[in-house]
Amino acid sequence: MQRRNLLYAQSGGVTAVINASAAGVIAAARAHDEAVDRVIAARHGILGVFDEDLLDCSVLDETDCRALKQLPGGAFGSCRFDLDPPEQNPAQFDRLIAVLAAHDVGYFLYNGGNGSMDTVMKLSSAARARGYPLTCVGIPKTVDNDLVGTDCSPGYGSAAKYLATSMREAGLDIQAMSSRRGRVFVMEVMGRNCGWLAAATALARRAPDDPPHLILLPERVFDEAAFLARVEACVQRLGYCAISASEGIRAPDGRLLIEQDEDAKGYVQLGGIGQYLARLLHTTFGYKHHWTVPDYLQRAAGHLVSATDLAQAEAVGWAAVQYAVAGRDGVMPAIVRRSDVPYRWEVAPADLAGIANAERRVPTAFMSDCGFDLSEAGLRWLRPLIEGEAPPPYVAGLPDYRCPDCPPLARRLGPYVP
Repeated sequence: MQRRNLLYAQSGGVTAVINASAAGVIAAARAHDEAVDRVIAARHGILGVFDEDLLDCSVLDETDCRALKQLPGGAFGSCRFDLDPPEQNPAQFDRLIAVLAAHDVGYFLYNGGNGSMDTVMKLSSAARARGYPLTCVGIPKTVDNDLVGTDCSPGYGSAAKYLATSMREAGLDIQAMSSRRGRVFVMEVMGRNCGWLAAATALARRAPDDPPHLILLPERVFDEAAFLARVEACVQRLGYCAISASEGIRAPDGRLLIEQDEDAKGYVQLGGIGQYLARLLHTTFGYKHHWTVPDYLQRAAGHLVSATDLAQAEAVGWAAVQYAVAGRDGVMPAIVRRSDVPYRWEVAPADLAGIANAERRVPTAFMSDCGFDLSEAGLRWLRPLIEGEAPPPYVAGLPDYRCPDCPPLARRLGPYVP
């Protein structure tokens, strides 16, 4: 078997465990040295391939890889960039193939969400059309948990653990400060179309009256009258109410309740639903009101990683290399759940044709009849994903995160001009 280089890159919003997938890729590539010569990482995803901004990961030893495994964020930089259809912009793909050929890349592994899987498929198609031997494999990652074809997405379990922990701790605080006047707290979490992150906060409860008292998901139309009635009843009973809200909840006419600016490509930036709901409750009832937006914190909390999530992230990185060297083009290592209790899972290949650009939403069976909570089925599915702790090493009271130092590869082509 001819040894070729493997190129790995990260794409989209990063997670607390995406680098565990990178560590899995590097370890698996070394175990398959009969097929893989060198692991190369592109800086800032596919943009690094265009710019021939490549790093040599072959210098990393086992100590480096252990540090990489526990590093949150994207060690090699990420991006949000969608490739054009190959027939509309062939020059774009000519450049990508030229860079890959210049560095003898035979395997391309892209670590991202549903849009990244579309990139994998487009590059695979372009390579075949040009007769360039390339095996392309996607590696799943997203805190939103919206990838289809896999039981859960690596990155989600750790974000879920962080949010459930935050809701439990904030709930204790607001409970201590509750009064006859009434107090409300809203936690706004990521979730444009899918409410998986807000749903995870239900795990904070140990008793029926524990926070969160209401959970708002994009999958359910926002009923303002019902919402106000339930909050009022909760405050009358407990003196306070804690709410989890996805940023993308919508009115009955389908419009987003809150949206920010729109960029040149029409992408609408969300944010502000927590403040909107808190002020609505203050205006309506006179309650003292508070809101918070975890934002990047919910996907960057390396100190509170789920051990289950970490193991799955590393496993899909390892499996991606196995699929690549076996010539399994256009697939993604997916997590398959075998049982809830005890929780058992394995990794199996899934065809990207049914995954790219698709979106997996919280199913109706996981939501309660009242529309503001999860069902027992939803809780049963969620619980194993946050199990176990995998804390990083600490120095001087803070996590000792260390980013790998990989030397850049010499450029062999001229600069890229789009």
